[in-house]
Amino acid sequence: MSSAQQHPPVTSSTGAVGRPRRRVPFWDNARFACIVLVVVGHGTQRLIYDSDVSYAFYLWVYAFHMPAFAIISGYFSKAGSPTKRQMARVITDILLPYLIFEGLWVLTKWLIEGRANPNPTQPSWTLWFLLALGIFRLVLPYLALLRWPLVWTLIVSIGVGYLTNIDSTFSLSRTLGLLFFFTFGWWLRERDIVRRLHLIEYRPWWVRALAAAVLAGWAFVCWRWLPVWEAADLRHWFFYDDSYSDLADDQWWAGGVRLALILLAVLLSTSFFALLPRRAQWWTTLGQYTMYVYLLHSFVLYPFRESGVLRGLNPTWIWLPLIIAVSVAIAFALSSKPVRRLFRPLIEPRPRWLFADTGLASGADHRSDPTGSRRSG
Repeated sequence: MSSAQQHPPVTSSTGAVGRPRRRVPFWDNARFACIVLVVVGHGTQRLIYDSDVSYAFYLWVYAFHMPAFAIISGYFSKAGSPTKRQMARVITDILLPYLIFEGLWVLTKWLIEGRANPNPTQPSWTLWFLLALGIFRLVLPYLALLRWPLVWTLIVSIGVGYLTNIDSTFSLSRTLGLLFFFTFGWWLRERDIVRRLHLIEYRPWWVRALAAAVLAGWAFVCWRWLPVWEAADLRHWFFYDDSYSDLADDQWWAGGVRLALILLAVLLSTSFFALLPRRAQWWTTLGQYTMYVYLLHSFVLYPFRESGVLRGLNPTWIWLPLIIAVSVAIAFALSSKPVRRLFRPLIEPRPRWLFADTGLASGADHRSDPTGSRRSG
């Protein structure tokens, strides 16, 4: 019996066309696991300058955590002609939170650093992914018209690195670099791959063992050849932000490196998903509120990252696990009910005054999550 059949119907977008839609706990587990990786990656970033183990761990996380996020986002995106409510969601769930938090970052930098550069075309820190999601959703209906959308988006994701005039303005370089992963997630849903192959409910021990071996093998590769990855500046390749001229001195083969990294990210993301629990856990519902963690955690980490207190921490075997644990705790805290209640007006704005049809800003069927999660009511 499938996971979807083991739980009572609730609002979700995981059901196949023409079937009652039921919430599948696995996807909420995956959402929350991915956002935890985001916080852990940002929390440990300052340790990489003083610890090889921390650097290797950082490479391990960054190889797949944002591609995995993009895959889930694509899986829950629709390629049909958008309704008025779906168009309004782009404004209420993406554009308005982006402008609100971009303004908060300008104010924060002005108060703490004494300087600010209010420029909404240059996203502050983590806000680039909001713009990427907005662009993904806008172009998906057009991609769905193509015969081989995965091939075309793979070409775009690889080819954009050769264009030096596409940069971080409106996070366009990262958006196009990660476009393949988003399209891949949508393609899995469009072809009903997950349900037809029973990828959620059928995971024998050898699949989990293989997935664990893949992730462990990548960890070993990160550690064993760390000097090579440092010399190649591999961590910046994982950002999908810089052009090849900045990363590989404009070598013709640079696109092959990105192709290899894309394939690696798909393999690692698949392995990561295979190890996640498919049944409801005590923390499963937190996967519905990853937007809160995503938008707020950078403000929590900002003073620690900028003050230098995370530099020179030894021994690594104490500080790295400790900071990972603190990062996980931050993710849980920021998705808690008190935090959601306090910051809901900023993260889930419903500006009825903004729309000619005020019902478009109502809370009914409201979706406010970077990976397309609907609330369970």
